[in-house]
Amino acid sequence: MTDENASREITLHHVGDSRVDRLRIFAMGEDPKQHFYAIVNPEADETLELIGFQSGPVCEVGVNGITNEALLAIVIDRLEGFQRGPMACFENREVLFHARRALTALHDRTRRRLAAGVEGRGKP
Repeated sequence: MTDENASREITLHHVGDSRVDRLRIFAMGEDPKQHFYAIVNPEADETLELIGFQSGPVCEVGVNGITNEALLAIVIDRLEGFQRGPMACFENREVLFHARRALTALHDRTRRRLAAGVEGRGKP
């Protein structure tokens, strides 16, 4: 695959014969950072969503996509809604714990980078 528009399928969401397996996810392009992902409904052969992540340092290129933090915040909000209703369960609580921990780790990284004066500048 050398075409910059090439894609690779992601199957981490598959759990056997579950209905979840009907969705197909593709990382678009060969950039290891994979800035675009397509979520496809194969039954209707249609793209349901195209998720574009921030590409490049915000201070250099501006805001041009979502962040990992924003995506985690959406997942957390959705699961919190489930937990307030009839879909509440132990597994959702576990996922919430870990998603919140992941978001905290990303916030910690941002705080460290801010203190070092490199946040948003594309430096390690």
